[in-house]
Amino acid sequence: MTVVRSIALFLLAAVLEIGGAWLVWQGVRGSGPSGGRGWAWAGAGVVALGAYGFVATLQPDAHFGRILAAYGGVFVAGSLAWGMVADGYRPDRYDVLGALVCLAGVALIMYAPRGR
Repeated sequence: MTVVRSIALFLLAAVLEIGGAWLVWQGVRGSGPSGGRGWAWAGAGVVALGAYGFVATLQPDAHFGRILAAYGGVFVAGSLAWGMVADGYRPDRYDVLGALVCLAGVALIMYAPRGR
């Protein structure tokens, strides 16, 4: 059950961080003819990014370095997935392979058996 909770927290963290960054991007740069969508979007992104910082503290492992290192792999794969859904990005086989390597790293860092 601990692994399932950890994975759920990683997914929530990814939605908050990637979604928050995307909202800031849309607020400042946007895709419309006048540029950004405005400060409300950017502000919502800042709130989401702040919430991401708290979600990471809920991981069952107590080692900050391990959590953040493993989350990096989730961030890579999640960013590609977000781009596909939100922006119509189509990753090539190297993007997919790279994301799979990152997720394998997540599994090793977080869930490998350790003699404690």
